[in-house]
Amino acid sequence: MIGIVGGVGPLAGVDVLKKIIEETNARRDQDHLPVLLSSQSHRIPDRTEYLLGKEPVNPGIAISEIALELEKAGATVVGIPCNTAHSPRIFEVIQEELEKHNSNIQLLHMVAETAKFIQEHSPNAAVGVLSTIGTRNTGLYKQVIEAHNLKCIEPNDELQNKVHASIYDETYGIKAFSSPVTNRAHDQLVAAIQELKGQGAQVIILGCTELPLALREKSYYGLPVFDPNRILARALINAINPSKLNPVAD
Repeated sequence: MIGIVGGVGPLAGVDVLKKIIEETNARRDQDHLPVLLSSQSHRIPDRTEYLLGKEPVNPGIAISEIALELEKAGATVVGIPCNTAHSPRIFEVIQEELEKHNSNIQLLHMVAETAKFIQEHSPNAAVGVLSTIGTRNTGLYKQVIEAHNLKCIEPNDELQNKVHASIYDETYGIKAFSSPVTNRAHDQLVAAIQELKGQGAQVIILGCTELPLALREKSYYGLPVFDPNRILARALINAINPSKLNPVAD
């Protein structure tokens, strides 16, 4: 059974669940895979705030607790639809806690799965990354992308602040207004893609799980867009039953 640690943010977990359904080779209800989504935002401190030193409690503790609850309920593989939660300072704590409790659950690494997917489908591409400040400042995507022999292009500080505000700003950001997303957040993100293209990016990673809620097209300014939510959904299906995985859409 697939387990999803949701609530980070809330709609990101729902988005991954939706994409698991979309990516499953099924012709009737009974053909779909069993999935458990645990969305408990109130239990998990903000990941970026923790990485920036503004939150004292490591979110990895609560995430690991929820993963263990999913395992107890029957999940055998778990995904966390939050890129920032995969920063080593958080993800390593999750791994340590699962090991401490003798967990047998398979924990997927969303960022590594994304880099692997891009390497397979766009080898040698220069990869532009849109993400939170926490993700960028820890070098999470840069390290993983370069480990897969790809070039990583990230925003400068000014552009990064605009991207982060498009996610977090309480007056127009995606976390506050996700359905629908505000025009301001959408337009700032599209402009950021254009700037990354100007820096040499050939493909774009939506490196925050809120971003696919705003950027729904398959490409912008001719750059293919890679959605880690969808990639995680496919990896979860593949881990449970590869025969259920739909071919990659064109």
